[in-house]
Amino acid sequence: MGRMTLAEKVGQMTQIDRVVATHDVMKKYFIGKSIRRNDPMKVNNASAARWVTTVNKIQEAALSTRLGIPMLFGVDAVHGHSYMYRSTIFPHNIGLGATSSSMDDDSRDVDLIKRIGAATAAECTATGVRYVFSPTIAVCRDPRWGRCYESFSEDPELVKNMTAIISGLQGQVVPSNSRKGVPFFANDKKVAACAKHYVGDGGTNKGINENDTVLPWSELVRIHMLPYVGAIEKGVATVMVSYSSVNGTKMHANRDLITGYLKNKLKFRGFVISDMMGIDKITTPIGDNYTYSIEAGIGAGIDMVMVPYNTTSFVNGLTRLVNEGFIPMSRVDDAVSRILRVKFAMGLFEAPLADSTSRNKVGNNEHRRLAREAVRKSLVLLKNGHDSSPVLPLPKKAPLILVAGSHANNLGFQCGGWSMRWQGFNGSNVTSGTTILEAVRRTVDPTTQVVFSQQPDQELATLNNFSHAIVVVGEPPYAESKGQSSNLTLPADGLAAIESVCGRKRRSKCVVVLVTGRPVAIEPELLARIDALVAAWLPGTEGRGVTDVLFGDHGFTGKLPRTWFRSVDQLPMNVGDEVYDPLFPFGFGLAT
Repeated sequence: MGRMTLAEKVGQMTQIDRVVATHDVMKKYFIGKSIRRNDPMKVNNASAARWVTTVNKIQEAALSTRLGIPMLFGVDAVHGHSYMYRSTIFPHNIGLGATSSSMDDDSRDVDLIKRIGAATAAECTATGVRYVFSPTIAVCRDPRWGRCYESFSEDPELVKNMTAIISGLQGQVVPSNSRKGVPFFANDKKVAACAKHYVGDGGTNKGINENDTVLPWSELVRIHMLPYVGAIEKGVATVMVSYSSVNGTKMHANRDLITGYLKNKLKFRGFVISDMMGIDKITTPIGDNYTYSIEAGIGAGIDMVMVPYNTTSFVNGLTRLVNEGFIPMSRVDDAVSRILRVKFAMGLFEAPLADSTSRNKVGNNEHRRLAREAVRKSLVLLKNGHDSSPVLPLPKKAPLILVAGSHANNLGFQCGGWSMRWQGFNGSNVTSGTTILEAVRRTVDPTTQVVFSQQPDQELATLNNFSHAIVVVGEPPYAESKGQSSNLTLPADGLAAIESVCGRKRRSKCVVVLVTGRPVAIEPELLARIDALVAAWLPGTEGRGVTDVLFGDHGFTGKLPRTWFRSVDQLPMNVGDEVYDPLFPFGFGLAT
């Protein structure tokens, strides 16, 4: 710290996008961190070796500065290294929140979560990435929120338990060697995790993204703060601030909660990072008074700002505010010391450059088997036959099976948002994986004929003598505000597929698999026509995890991490509420 100029300190507090991180910019502004967002390298089948080359090129520019402080390179690895071509894409957090080792145990499969974190770290480091914006530890209290699938559960204790993924990403804390709040890394093959979005992002009014969370202090601590206690206990390196507000105060300007509670009360010693252009959103309109936004954000306790493109405005603005006494040097020194603490703890100074010798870890068979295990443990069986006649598991040997629906043969729909692209993708040719249709064909007996129809009509279902039908429908991919929904209904084509295949004139048993990021509206008449109903959430690339339980190679053990409402008029409704009348309660799940 004593050797650093103000310019070098400001540079460490600046995060910019890869596309503007040229050699000249990195060297001139001493940039401390870079990220990859919506650039072509994500989706044009870039190899692990190409990723390593790109990251090292930026790193070499950082190392060429006077003090040679290495930069951090980060990605949105929210369910695996999900922007990397042919990587393993795991189920989204809502699915992981449903995992259970057995039907006799109410706890979730924490060991599985740790292994997923470790696999994600291995695939990221193999491509030069040492920082991930994960995990989301929001407690989603209203499924109308477009980010609800990023939340493990509506239950704060369950979410706190699932912070075990940090131990996979960064390594298991050794109690005798660690101090509370200090970032912990087992070795230099781990990645820096980021607990987000601090705090209350899952409790906004009507689930509106980036809105206001209005509740008493005791409830804020009990519900939304609890997972951060778990994250800090596990040595999490960074915390990202939420776009949302708490009781009318923007979190990016909330000194009481960032400095007063997170840093001083909870003793967090890693660094606090803004969300993308987060300080810009302190004002309305966005960016209306950028100088004020810098002062308010840094003054509140934000240590690193995700600019990500307007480098000069941020650097010059922060420098001027310090020189003119609006932001004290002590605040800058606190920020930079936290950033350097993380970089030293993770071994970045000793091993700043990445190599591609581990590139075979990306999407390898071991990780895909792990993802398949996670899928089968995440599926929740909501209905299984009428009276005492179960439909599942299905027989593998049957003359004729119908597989239908928009999500049966679409890898992008299966993965959801934050997969290869911010809003996800449509189709099966953007990355590699196994669709549910492909999984059915691989699972059934060779003599079984499988017929597929994306949009079946009633004639197909009634005139053919199908042994049984599997209808796979759900929500299209979305992320953040794009997923906001006031009615939580299935798309029309999904409802039509269920109506056609599960109608009154059908001859076969009808199994419906819902591929959604949250509970959706199910009318009583529709539920009555369905013989078996499965919540598959957003399972990712490994569709065979679905057929593992549909056809009985493994039993259903998943349990609802969220309350399944009867009507959106009941929302928000969460376990423990005084008035609680769900269609399926929190923790529900049938066994096979």
